[in-house]
Amino acid sequence: MSAAVAQATSPNNAQKARDREESEPQEAQWRPALDLPCQLTVDLPLPSFKVADFLKLRNGSVIATGWRVTRDVPLRINGTLIGWGEFEGAGRRLAVRLTELA
Repeated sequence: MSAAVAQATSPNNAQKARDREESEPQEAQWRPALDLPCQLTVDLPLPSFKVADFLKLRNGSVIATGWRVTRDVPLRINGTLIGWGEFEGAGRRLAVRLTELA
């Protein structure tokens, strides 16, 4: 048996080919919805935050919270919980890294 034939018939390659064939119809099913807009929100409770505090916000403002840095924040798309993430600095921006799917 040649190396190419052995490689094509190995269990790992056969499983990968089956997975690819099964995922293609699913991807095609979702293709029309992939460009639909959605709203991603990060829930961070600020119990003592007031409208006056909001009006004082400027570029570079720091907001004190009771949320522990080590605790992941809930992530929602269109109000539905999809997972949890952690805050991270990305250059001069604040980012959220997805750590767990719901």
